[in-house]
Amino acid sequence: MTADNWNPGLLLETSGNYWSACAIHAGVDLGLFTALGDVTRSPAQLAGSLDLDERGVQALLNALAALRLLEKRDGKFACTEFSKTCLSKDSPHYLGYIIQHHHHLMAAWQQLAGAIRTGDTPVRSSGDRYTDAEWLESFLMGMFNLASALAPDIAGSIDLFGREHLLDLGGGPGTYAIYFCRQNPQLQASVYDLPDTRPFAEKTIQRFDLADRIKFIAGDFLQHDIDGSFDVVWLSHILHSADADACQLILDRAVAAMRPGGMILIHDFILDNSMDQPLYPALFSLNMLLNTPGGQAYSEEQIMGFLDRAGVRDLQRHPFAGPNASGIIIGVID
Repeated sequence: MTADNWNPGLLLETSGNYWSACAIHAGVDLGLFTALGDVTRSPAQLAGSLDLDERGVQALLNALAALRLLEKRDGKFACTEFSKTCLSKDSPHYLGYIIQHHHHLMAAWQQLAGAIRTGDTPVRSSGDRYTDAEWLESFLMGMFNLASALAPDIAGSIDLFGREHLLDLGGGPGTYAIYFCRQNPQLQASVYDLPDTRPFAEKTIQRFDLADRIKFIAGDFLQHDIDGSFDVVWLSHILHSADADACQLILDRAVAAMRPGGMILIHDFILDNSMDQPLYPALFSLNMLLNTPGGQAYSEEQIMGFLDRAGVRDLQRHPFAGPNASGIIIGVID
């Protein structure tokens, strides 16, 4: 978007876009797309089967049809191919978990002006996610949803030939460890994350029949050194949740657990060095303002600076360009 694109109509449309988002969030939360699946149903049928108010269901179904996420025929509704694929929980490509995570963030975003006015941030501490089971499930499985779309291409684009042990630091459900191991038959992996993450990781690893090659290590890399010896370390969307000092600490500890000649890979939303582009990382910094004590999106220059101070050399930007301006920075240990 450029300055010349703005006009009153676009301004008001953008300001009101949360209406569409909330309609999608409600459709996912209420299970409407899953209930429809391959069938066509009336509002009364859906309201009855899901124990919902018929007037509300009818209004929501019409709104979702206006968004082209449902088809309406003779007063009845059906999923489109897209919504059946991405919004039905019965689909292997379900994106509902990350949509529920977006919904959980909305309460904090409503307080953005107040947080900036008073400096009283975070509105919700990042640690709170581990005390709320529903929040944790939507966050971790949402990360799995997103990573599953990227991991096969990323794993195929990075040469790990001859490398033996990968550390997926803050790896959540272990998605990237899984795909790096599938791409590299010689590779073992360890997923390192907080203890409450273990059930999600082990269930996901078992689903891919990789329990003999991928292990879970419970720990907090902000509080403790990392045990083990690794020749690849992967950090995906970890640094943005931490302030600059914590980022340096994380990378120092990661490097200390690496063998000479080891490779470290940072995947994150990366800002231009001017810090005001691309749009998504710039907005994401506001999300981190609201939800973490000191997190933000970092620029390529900043991330390379952290790595350089940790003793990482031969720094380069991988050609991968992911959705929402995610990118990868690679370096090696002397």
